This record gives sequence, structure tokens and C-alpha cells, in this order.
Amino acid sequence: MSTHGPAEPADARPTGQSASTEPTPESPARDTADGAPTGSGRRGGKDRAKKGSLLRELPVLLVIAFVLALLVKTFLVQAFFIPSGSMEQTLHGCTGCTGDRVLVNKVPYWFGEPEPGDIVVFRGPDTWSPEIAVEEPGNWLSGALLTLGRAIGVAPPSEDDYVKRVIAVGGQTVECCDPEGRVLVDGEPLDEPYIYQDSPLGTGTSTGREFGQVRVPEGRLWVMGDHRSASADSKAHMDDEYAGTIAVDDVIGKAALIVWPLDRFGVLDSPDIQQGQAEGLAPTGSQPTPVQDTAALAAPYALGLAGAAPLSAWRRRRRGARLTGPSRRPPRTGWRRVRRPAQTRPGRDADAG
Repeated sequence: MSTHGPAEPADARPTGQSASTEPTPESPARDTADGAPTGSGRRGGKDRAKKGSLLRELPVLLVIAFVLALLVKTFLVQAFFIPSGSMEQTLHGCTGCTGDRVLVNKVPYWFGEPEPGDIVVFRGPDTWSPEIAVEEPGNWLSGALLTLGRAIGVAPPSEDDYVKRVIAVGGQTVECCDPEGRVLVDGEPLDEPYIYQDSPLGTGTSTGREFGQVRVPEGRLWVMGDHRSASADSKAHMDDEYAGTIAVDDVIGKAALIVWPLDRFGVLDSPDIQQGQAEGLAPTGSQPTPVQDTAALAAPYALGLAGAAPLSAWRRRRRGARLTGPSRRPPRTGWRRVRRPAQTRPGRDADAG
């Protein structure tokens, strides 16, 4: 007859109150019944899943970013590097100085046309000689890098891209000079405080300041640089088919903001150089103010944020669904029996014998 007491029954505990399964220093972490690792192994699996998900999404995000950048460049704003000194001192581009990077805003000309005083970037006619020499890339990779650099304003523009100030628009007549050496539009002198190193007087039309009267055709513009003695502008091309004027359709946009270098950061204004005397122009005082110009420049970024918001919200919903989705392992219900190790059940072996 056994001297041991009755065998203790196995403990019956609810699932939520099961004995601790954390491994002791002597017993390493065990795998679950289905082979999935527990503890740090499970966290490592989640980390690997997140990395894999990011790698899968990265090409898609890059394509989306490229498409958005292309749309912004085509319809909203574009950065330009100014390597020419023809707009000194308004825009730095002289030899030995830091060339300005400017943002060209395309929004103002969606529903209107350039006005006198605007600084515009445009594609020059075939009869215009390049102001800068750009070495053409020798392979496709160099060409792609040059295109990317031009898109963000860190590479010289194309040879047929120019930046000038609008002096007269279609239907107006322009000539130089009055007794004080000022340019005349429709017989009235212009107020041009931005001029830097004007061309000399009395040296003829080829190198001097004077030029004869030109009537600007409809749909075209007469443009000149602020650095008059170093600008190959409309005056320098009066012998071509359109008497030096450029087409409104060739205007890329309005230079609105200097973004680099930082010590020259600021909005480029559009002074009322004609004082509102030209037919069809708004009277003095109703020209766009710096606040309005800044708002117009900010419009593309607001549109960009509005376009990016749905994409960001969609990605957050996907990420939230992955984190809070249903568990792969069905929930445990009811009671389960927890068996004690053999060494903690005294008398079991003796009874069995």
C-alpha cells in the first residue's frame, strides 16, 4: 500500500489566467505549436515584414513623385538658373558671382498675358543668338542629369531660354529716346529705376541707346534686359522678321522669387513702368501688390498639398488596416488544463509501479 498521499489533480485555470510561460534563464524561449517564433523572434518577423513592404512600395512612390514633379514643372512652377548678366542687378548672373536661382510662376498667365514691368522667362526665336553656351551631353545619363538639374534650377538652362523684362505689349509703339535718354512707349517716357549701366547716348543704333520706333504686333512683346549695355534683347534683334519682338506663346512664366543664394531670397516685384497710360492697362494703384504676387506663387504649393493629401490618407488607411486587422490565429476560449512537470507530481511514478 502506497504511503504517498493522493495524486494532486492538474490545475484548471482560465485561459486568461494561465501560468507564466516566460522562459527562465535555464530554459530558452520555445516555439509555438505551429512553428512561429515567440518573443523577439516574432518582433523580428514584423520588422522584416515592414522592411519588405517598404521596399515593395518604394518604386511606386518614386514613380508618383516623378509624375507629380513633372506636372508641377509643366503647369505650376519651374526653377531656373540665371547664368547671364543681362538682368544685373535685379538678377545676379555675372562672371565670378553666385548665379541666382529663381522660381518661375506659370499661374499668373493661365488667364492673362504678361504686362509691362513683368520679368519673364521665354523661349527665344530662332533668329536670336544664345547668350550662353551650353555643352550638349555626350550620353543618355548625362542628358538625364542635365534635364533633372534644369528642372530643379541647379544647371544652366537651354541655350534658347532667356530672361528679360517686358517693356511694351501688342498694339503699343516703343522707341528711344526722349531728351533725357528715356525709352518711350506710345510717346510717354518710362519710369525704370531698375536699369543698371545703360547704353551710351549718341553712338548710333548698333551700340548706343537709340533705336527707331517699332509697333509691337498683337500677341507679341518687346523685352529688354535691366543691364542695358550687356543685354542681347529686342533692340539687338530689330532686323529679324518680327522686329525683335517675341511671341506671348513662347513665354514660360513670370520670374517671381529668388530662392538662392539665401542672402538674396525675396519676391521679384513688377513695377508699373508705364504709369497706367497705355490702352487696356489697369490704372496706377491697381497693379498686383507684393502680397498678391506671393499668394499667386504659393498657389501651386497649395494645389500640390491638396493633390498629395488623398494619397497620404490612403497610405495611412492601408497601414492602419495592416496593424489592426484580424489575427491569423483564432482566439482561445474556455478552460485548458495546465500539466505540471513530472518532477512536481510526487508519487505518480510510485503509483504506476
